[in-house]
Amino acid sequence: MQTLLPYSPPTITRHLSGQNSAANRNRHAHGLNSNICERIDGVPVADLAARFGSPLFVFSERTLREKIQRAREAFESRYPNTRFAWSYKTNYLNAICRVFHSEGSIAEVVSEFEYEKARRNGIAGRDIIFNGPHKTRAGLELAASEGAMIQVDNWDELLLLDTIAKEQGRSIDIAIRCWLDAGIQPVWSKFGFGVENGEAWRAIRRIAESRGRLNLQGLHTHIGTYILEPNAYKVAAEKLITLMERCRESYGWALKYLNLGGGFPSLSTLHYSYQPAEQVVPPIEKYAEAIAGALNTLPRDRRPRLYLESGRALVDEAGYLITSIVAVKQTGASGPITLAGKAAKAPAYMPESTGSAYVIDAGINILYSGNWYRFNVKPAKALRESAQHPVKLYGCLCMNIDVIREQVSLPAMTTGDHLVMHPVGAYNFTQSMQFITYRPAVVMIGLDGRVEIIRERENLDYVQRLERVPEHLLCGSRE
Repeated sequence: MQTLLPYSPPTITRHLSGQNSAANRNRHAHGLNSNICERIDGVPVADLAARFGSPLFVFSERTLREKIQRAREAFESRYPNTRFAWSYKTNYLNAICRVFHSEGSIAEVVSEFEYEKARRNGIAGRDIIFNGPHKTRAGLELAASEGAMIQVDNWDELLLLDTIAKEQGRSIDIAIRCWLDAGIQPVWSKFGFGVENGEAWRAIRRIAESRGRLNLQGLHTHIGTYILEPNAYKVAAEKLITLMERCRESYGWALKYLNLGGGFPSLSTLHYSYQPAEQVVPPIEKYAEAIAGALNTLPRDRRPRLYLESGRALVDEAGYLITSIVAVKQTGASGPITLAGKAAKAPAYMPESTGSAYVIDAGINILYSGNWYRFNVKPAKALRESAQHPVKLYGCLCMNIDVIREQVSLPAMTTGDHLVMHPVGAYNFTQSMQFITYRPAVVMIGLDGRVEIIRERENLDYVQRLERVPEHLLCGSRE
């Protein structure tokens, strides 16, 4: 006799536009079948949260060093004359920068603010690559006097440098930034001089007309971000080589370096990706093979130094965010929420239904890259219920757009439980802001397992220290 199974009502799960495919709905393929992150570099997550509070950024010094060491080995074994420049904008916390500098990386900056940070971190001007579309006269004069590698972005900057050189009766070493079509769309044409349209060559001719006031030392390009096609770098390198060889043939110039910028991806999964980053991101060795393959076609005595400005690929996976669940909500027409106890203040648990969400104590004000990337989210401890349910993950900001994850599979959890988000090491801190909440503390776990604060948790005194209140508004004010 056939045994009838108990009735189970159908459920409807919302999928974002463009993602409604069998492959994309497979939570195992996406890594959504969340496991547990109880420790970071051997340190219990619960201990970190208890000691330093939640939310909390955590960086692994071990991962930082492993990433840069692997990248250096990948390139130097194929093209020995390679130098990495740490991209300050990716994460300019001094402790992070100094880890990379201690591993031999120079600095790449895109503003006078970052230039000053690099100098205070002990980096000599000659070891700073100065990029960016806005450089003031004072900034250019300082960089030129200290021998920085100035990458000229536009005509106004080029003419200003020529004026400075003329007024000071000196010559200034420069490079020019070029934009080019390497097969990646959209082409980043905001920065630099176009190669295919002849603008870069016109800039080079103008440099030649400066009669030695401006000395072209190198060519630079940055073809984009999160580039998944290594061959695009080969195309970019070949186009810069062609331009470099034209300089040699036309003016007898032997350029000292080519700078291929950055853009190498980390293991962060884009929102629109059907597959997790682990399945689509090529290893760094593939990028090294592509770039070195182009440069090694040159005669040995004409091979320039290669500079790389990698950021995201080196720091992203070293960063974690510990956060706490502060509320459990219903967002759809599902059953009522259940309580862990009878008391009104007892923590709420997620019911086995759709249309549910966790609210956490971190918002998009400190998770800026969540606009583009799907963070891995894991409970920080084993839970009494292992079955997982699709839930939304809301941030703590009083804004409807503060959604960290539209959907993630997690087990039933209670308020006060910790979640760990990863990878979050690239751009999230540098683009964070004190909007509604203070920014959290940042700690680093050293090679020896010691945990040290590398940035204190903010407070009201810190946030208000630059404010001034007119005297007439102070009258009758209450403290």
